[in-house]
Amino acid sequence: MAGFLDTLPSAPVLTGDFARDAAICTPYWHKLDELQRGFGGAVSGDQEAVLALRRIAADARVPFLDLHVPYLYPQLTNGYRAFLRLDELLAEAARAVPGLVPDTESYAAETKLKTGDKPGLEIQQGIFLSKVLADKRAGAHLCHAMLLPKPDSKEALAKFIRDGALDFGRVRVTRQGAAAVIIISNPERLNSEDHTVIDAFETAIDVVLMDEQSKIGVLRGDVVQHPKYAGRHLFGSGINLTALYHGQIPYLFYMNRDMGLVNKLFRGIARPDADPSEIGGGTSEKLWIALVEGFAIGGACQLLLVCDHVIAETGAYMTLPARKEGIIPGLANMRLPRFVGDRIARQAILGERRLDCDSPEGRMICDQVVDASAIDQTLDHTITHLTGSGVVSAEGNRRMIRAAVEPLDLFRQYMAAYTREQAFCHVSPALVGNLEKYWNAASRKPA
Repeated sequence: MAGFLDTLPSAPVLTGDFARDAAICTPYWHKLDELQRGFGGAVSGDQEAVLALRRIAADARVPFLDLHVPYLYPQLTNGYRAFLRLDELLAEAARAVPGLVPDTESYAAETKLKTGDKPGLEIQQGIFLSKVLADKRAGAHLCHAMLLPKPDSKEALAKFIRDGALDFGRVRVTRQGAAAVIIISNPERLNSEDHTVIDAFETAIDVVLMDEQSKIGVLRGDVVQHPKYAGRHLFGSGINLTALYHGQIPYLFYMNRDMGLVNKLFRGIARPDADPSEIGGGTSEKLWIALVEGFAIGGACQLLLVCDHVIAETGAYMTLPARKEGIIPGLANMRLPRFVGDRIARQAILGERRLDCDSPEGRMICDQVVDASAIDQTLDHTITHLTGSGVVSAEGNRRMIRAAVEPLDLFRQYMAAYTREQAFCHVSPALVGNLEKYWNAASRKPA
């Protein structure tokens, strides 16, 4: 290892001049990237050297970003006038400062590899996003950008108003009285989430939030095909572990999910011309009901922590097995302690403690636990109850709860750390080993 480290190029000395620092850093970063590609993945290559080089390559971007994010981010966003989603921002950064983050060609090559074979270039995306979010003005602007409706959402809204239903394949939206029901449909994979689900899921959330006829939103899992659960609704089994193992889930999956669809459930959608923070009040939001049928595992459990009312069937349960998988369970580390306390949250996140819905701890998350045969009737009653006297004060009350427990700036600070930590977890040998050990992932074929 010592000999390997001796062969690394020397880090350039930064001057504080953006153009000069970019010019001297680019060849240095490119050299480190070449070395990473040469060593291969942390599973297929020399693991000790690979992990050391990943850390060195990540740290090599930090001094430049610490100095220049306050200048670079306004340059990428036309003086804060353009709102760029994460993939757009990263593409602009790759063009503006070659080598800072993977360019289109390098990123495309990495996404074709199994997770264990990836050289780890996606970590650079995490370092960049972490430093942008750590800057208060740039980070707030990026959070704002991710709360805006997606470009395809207005067209989808027009179709929903016309037809009363939407079908994206993996996600459907239907009307049920005063509510709009979003159905997650990945029946072959127990309604797990992957790259085929979350883009349509976020569009569906935008539609429900923009639709004036819908007074409330509902989340439900579709009927699944697995022999063990055939004919049953299941709320969700979390991230698609087979797709994760085979490299089909990119690092940005986590960030688009948590800064986009999950945060929109929690905060609503924003407008370009209004401050989306709790003080600014520039979001449009609605109450959300979640139906926990069977189980809410991983990311599905995370959704419950941002919904306003949870109905569970008797026998259903919740788990957050991300530690066993080798990743971080989104914002559950910040949100779950508010429901069940710090000690139980640690047991759930660090020790895979199962939370049965019909238990004292489970009822801190679930508002109602009813027999499976009563789920639909209970949902109808709850929709009527929550909308019967109007929902005029819902936005204000939700906003004030967030102001007390998780204002937008606290979210920004959490994401500044999460974007970095999850980047290292995403391509770690521990993740690959855990998926092979607990999921038998090597023998499973992706879709």
